[in-house]
Amino acid sequence: MNLDLQLIWAGLIAIAVLLYVTLDGFDLGIGILFPFAKSPGERDVMMNTIAPVWDGNETWLVLGGGGLLAAFPLAYSVLMPALYLPILLMLAGLILRGVAFEFRFRARERGRKFWTQMFAGGSILTAVAQGLVLGGFIQGVTVRDERFAGGQFDWLTPYTLLVAAGLVAGYALLGGAWLMMKTKDNLHGDAKRWTSVAALAVTGLLAAVSVATLLIHPRVAARWGFDLHDGFALELADLLPLLPIPLLGLIGLGVVFVMSRKGSHRWPFVGALLVFLSGYLGLAAGFAPYIVPYALNFRQAAAPDNALGLMLVGTAVILPLILAYTAWVYWVFRGKIDEEAGYHH
Repeated sequence: MNLDLQLIWAGLIAIAVLLYVTLDGFDLGIGILFPFAKSPGERDVMMNTIAPVWDGNETWLVLGGGGLLAAFPLAYSVLMPALYLPILLMLAGLILRGVAFEFRFRARERGRKFWTQMFAGGSILTAVAQGLVLGGFIQGVTVRDERFAGGQFDWLTPYTLLVAAGLVAGYALLGGAWLMMKTKDNLHGDAKRWTSVAALAVTGLLAAVSVATLLIHPRVAARWGFDLHDGFALELADLLPLLPIPLLGLIGLGVVFVMSRKGSHRWPFVGALLVFLSGYLGLAAGFAPYIVPYALNFRQAAAPDNALGLMLVGTAVILPLILAYTAWVYWVFRGKIDEEAGYHH
């Protein structure tokens, strides 16, 4: 039996990106929510909820980005020049928040305030930059002769800024829901309020991004059953098979709103994950099988099968170890965190 190596690698990278967005998303959300904490003690607890796992969460970014370079070098050679600046901003934000994370726990009072601001700033910068990358990817890049042929600032448009705002709100939602699951007492109450506000923002911004995407991408609109040339006419036969995707997002938001109000500790985080899963599946439905939207599909951009096969052997060994280690860490550090107990104590 011959394996479809191109499809397998497309699936692996898609899963790695989804895991990165959801796992690193909630610890970026902690940084985004940092300015709203009432005291340094609360911020200590917030950081301690993610201290054991945040490094491991970023593993999936390495697999997604490195896998794209190795398995789909043509796509990498097109997307990187198109998105150099926001990617560099993202890396700067990741470095800044990583340094701030470690230095904040060891700094004296004045330095502690500085590193607190740097952690929040690095988290927000990373989230905004990722939103610009995502928006630039969705709106498409100019490709001629399988090379990027656009300008260095094509990624900076009102649409990409809207996507960036939506991603920041989404990460804040994940961060707030994570804190509801991991904290108690006053901080849990604050997290409940942050989660509700973030969910409202996500609802509005997700609707706005969805409509804007249909307007700027007639081919995406057509896949979802909308004909922009006929006054937004709707073809139910095209829409119905995809309808479970937005319904999943609505269910996720409903879970967040209802279970947050009831004071649930775990279900709001599950609801937030469903919202992100819905958005990710929506992107896949709009663009598959294209890895560079409507310019290159994953088969055109793939490396030779012998290279894909060799890499798959190594991945088959390493990936289960990463998954097992990740699951073990989350299990060991399960439960609530308070000011008397934490990873850095």
